[in-house]
Parts: sequence; structure tokens; C-alpha cells
Amino acid sequence: MTPPHGVPTPTSWSNPGGARLRVVSDNDYSGDPDGLVQLAHHALSPSVDLVGVVGSHLRPFDPFDPSGHSAANAAARAREVLALAGRRDVPVLAGAETALPDRTTPHDSAGARAIIAAAHDDDPRPLYVCCGAGLTELASAWLLDPTISSRLTCVWIGGAEYPGLEAPPGAPAAEYNTAIDPAAAQVVLNDSDIPVWQVPRDAYRQALASMTELSAALTGPLGRHLVEALDTVARFTAAASYNIGETYVLGDSPLVLLTALQSSFEAWPSSSRSRLLPAPVLADDGSYTGAERPDRLIRVWQRLDTGLMMRDLYAKLTDI
Repeated sequence: MTPPHGVPTPTSWSNPGGARLRVVSDNDYSGDPDGLVQLAHHALSPSVDLVGVVGSHLRPFDPFDPSGHSAANAAARAREVLALAGRRDVPVLAGAETALPDRTTPHDSAGARAIIAAAHDDDPRPLYVCCGAGLTELASAWLLDPTISSRLTCVWIGGAEYPGLEAPPGAPAAEYNTAIDPAAAQVVLNDSDIPVWQVPRDAYRQALASMTELSAALTGPLGRHLVEALDTVARFTAAASYNIGETYVLGDSPLVLLTALQSSFEAWPSSSRSRLLPAPVLADDGSYTGAERPDRLIRVWQRLDTGLMMRDLYAKLTDI
């Protein structure tokens, strides 16, 4: 792969067959900067045709971005990363600035329309809508056009631990991404027939990176931009007398692992493990009620090949 706009080719293998799958990346890029790392990784992956990027909103008064314009700010931050990756060709759109008012009323946003357009594009390659935050845009897209269900797979970083798994100390019952828009999560998991690959909290917290290793490996302009974004969180939390230590959870990076890094033959995330489970019924705050929808199965990823994911990230971002 030779990135456009004069950016040097990363020290990774270029796929002579070109992109074999399409991705719409939907994330709160003005929030936790793990999403920026995910976006850079996707942008530099030759098996992925990154057909669109959607900046999505945070909850009101979220400390990462309390501006009330977090979706617009997310789109701006995504453009910065894509420019550093030499990917100014990728369309970037802002989603809605607020959660759904209820389970039946969509936001007719540019982000939702981009998902619908990608779903109906005349392209035989599979489409993955990779969601690293709330599900406002995908839920809105489905409410506006339910026919998209058969034309995409949602890969979502979100949801609490399933029964039998212990939550982290002090973790809320309504997981962070779910709580951004609980009604949207209800729409996607409980109301729609969209194929869903869920990466719940116990799985995405496996994506634990050493800040020392990140700082040593990501030395080019894009890498330094990403490390500085992660360092900013460490400084911000330290000023608030909260010490996050020397690791960072790159919780959105499994979106890359499960799409770009699928196996060569019989394409599949074959080095990670999942189960098909009945969709959990969500309460209005996004927590699990304990009930299930036995007629609605979703794929829940439980063990992730984070070694493959991190080695590939370091190789692709060397000197970039």
C-alpha cells in the first residue's frame, strides 16, 4: 500500500489483492483517544476500504469534551489523524450531537445517512460498521431504513460483563459506551435484526498497552500525535489526583483486529474466540435486566488476540 499525499509507506506488507472488506468507522473521537489509535490503525490497513468516518457524540458534560459539540469536534479530530496518515481521501462526517429521544425516533443526521449509503452501495465486499462509542448513528440509520440489516455487520465496543463474569472494581452496571445512548443500544440489540458482534467490557479491557512500549514504537509524526493524546489523559487524571499507572486500555482497537486482521483463507477473526448468545434485554439506563431474547442471537467476543493486534499496530505506525 502506498498512502496518498506523500506519506511514506509503513514497514508492513502491502496486500496485492487490495482491500477485501469495507469499513465505516463511527467513534467519539473527541473523547477517549483510544479511538484515534483505532482510526489510524484502520487507515493504514491495506485490506480495508475505509469508506467513511463518523464523529459521534458523548454524554452531556463528559469530562473528555463537555462542549455540547462533541460530534463536530470528533469529526475535526478524525480529520487531523487521517491527514497525518495520508488519508485525506476518506470522507468524514459529524453525527448527531445528542442521544435518541426514544426508541422510535431517529436523528436524520449526516452520519446515519452515510451508513445507509454505504449499506446500499453496489459493492460485493462485506461492510462492517465499526462502532467504538454509542450507537446513535447506527440505530438512527436502521430506524430510517430497516433494509440495511441484511447489508452490514455491526462490530460494537460496548456492554457490561455477561452473567458469571466479575466486573472491574467500581465499574457501573451501565457500561460507558452503552450509557452514551441507552435507547440506541436498545434499538440495535433488542429491536433490530442487524447482525451484531459485541466486544463487551471484559473483552475490550484485554487490549492493555504499555505506555513505555507505545512511546518507543510510535515515533513518527502520527505516532507522536497519538502518544501525546494518551499522555494528555494521564496528565489530566493526575491533576485530578487519579493515577492511571503506566498502561492504557486501547479498548477500541479490537475493531481493527476483528476486521482488518481476519484470516487469509476462510476469512474470519480466527485467532480470537467468541460465542453466539441470546441478546441481553437492556434496561432504560443501558444495564442488563437479566432477561434475554432467545430469538435474537448476537456474537459476543470473549478472548482477543491482542498480541497480533498490537504487533500489527506497532509495525504499521513505525516512522509514520
